[in-house]
Amino acid sequence: MKKCYVFLALSYFCIGFLSAEEAKNEVKEKAASAEILVHKTVTTNHSVTISGQLIDYKASAGTMVLKDESGKSKAEVFYVSYIKENVKENNKRPITFCFNGGPGSSSIWLHMGILGPERVVFDAQGYSAPPYEMVKNDYSLLDMTDLVFIDPVSTGYSRAAAGEDAKQFHGVEEDVKSIAHFIRLFTTLNLRWDSPKYLAGESYGTTRAAALAGHLHDKHFLNLNGIMLISSVLNFQTISDPQGGNDLPYIVFLPSYTAAAWYHNKLDSELQKDFHKALEEAQTFAETEYTLALMQGNALNPKKRQEIVLKLARYTGLTPDYIEGANLRVDNIRFAKELLRKEHRTIGRFDSRYKGIDSDSNGSSFEYDPSLDSIAGAFTATFNQYVRAGLKWETDTEYQVLTSLGPWDYSKSPNQYLYVGETLRSVMSKNPNLKVFVGSGYYDLATPYFATDYTFRHLGLDASLLPNITMKYYDGGHMMYVQYPELVQLKRDLAEFLKK
Repeated sequence: MKKCYVFLALSYFCIGFLSAEEAKNEVKEKAASAEILVHKTVTTNHSVTISGQLIDYKASAGTMVLKDESGKSKAEVFYVSYIKENVKENNKRPITFCFNGGPGSSSIWLHMGILGPERVVFDAQGYSAPPYEMVKNDYSLLDMTDLVFIDPVSTGYSRAAAGEDAKQFHGVEEDVKSIAHFIRLFTTLNLRWDSPKYLAGESYGTTRAAALAGHLHDKHFLNLNGIMLISSVLNFQTISDPQGGNDLPYIVFLPSYTAAAWYHNKLDSELQKDFHKALEEAQTFAETEYTLALMQGNALNPKKRQEIVLKLARYTGLTPDYIEGANLRVDNIRFAKELLRKEHRTIGRFDSRYKGIDSDSNGSSFEYDPSLDSIAGAFTATFNQYVRAGLKWETDTEYQVLTSLGPWDYSKSPNQYLYVGETLRSVMSKNPNLKVFVGSGYYDLATPYFATDYTFRHLGLDASLLPNITMKYYDGGHMMYVQYPELVQLKRDLAEFLKK
């Protein structure tokens, strides 16, 4: 091969078309583009006890090569699969394809937090310090279904092929197509077309899951049995008001503000008595008086406006002056900075129970999200140790836990908010056997539970299909499973969903 490089370089240089440096670079490019990529897999054998049942399983860490119609390699997608051993008809056993969100996140959170056979250990408050601990996960879903954790291109160890622009995978439709390509290929190569098939997604992964369900059905006629959505966002209008004029986020975030204020003891004595009653009151106010007030805009009667200001202050723990100054509209980042400002503390976006410390207590937003920084190191360290020592996947490439993939291509929804609820409604109508599980955390200020409720109430799903949706709520945040009681409850709920 080296002789070939030398010959090519000399030939380019000698005939005078290119300079020596140009010839060298072009040879490198041609050699890279000519590289033949193949599927790679490292398999190890393990066992775990789940609900008193000893389960032997095969773990495979590998890369699946995605090719275009001409056979040209476009990307290598890294995955980790867990397949139960000693199964009479393995091709009939359920299989679940799992991913997180971002976009720009690897699948590490669901993998090492709740679903996989190994998990990170946190204390009762959801914290951990090095050296971090990883244990056999007796709350894994491996007793119910085989598992495949997928890292989208540019996350984890997944990369675009040499000479390929990674941006071709960084978009709503592009992402869905590449993950669908992986699922179809994995299903085919592993003889799993007869298996009941599920998707499990978290955060933007729920956006991906809903869109993916439609794409798999319409493009590949691959029908799913179920979708598990954790901390959902199917309608981006519910979580963002980038230029003003969209009042919906302020309405659906309000009950989550109440939850945060309750936890930090910032509500009045009456509301502090009962958490769920406080949330119910906040929800009723949000979808009635508060909605009507925001709809009236500047036409709102001054007396009524003052009533709304005082009620907002009561349900958020913020001062009436701050509510008035914000024109009745406080976004989640400003709320996270303001609630504990007098104590010189901030609260988390992913989980409002966590506290942070900023250098400047007078700012309008926090410097970092304490609920992310408190757990990210533990997930990263344990996975990097585990993937090399436990799964025997050895590489010098950095595992990208979280990375920026901006600008993400939202051209699927020009001049509007991304909405995949219609895709979900459509595929549930076409495949009436499809079941959907939805799990939400009360303390989530990224994808609030009431926003998820709003989205599913507005799917326009036929009444006969409404029983196909299961909604569950947890005393946790975005990654509710880092709190042990919620880990236990979430596993119980997911297992019950799969049994049905």
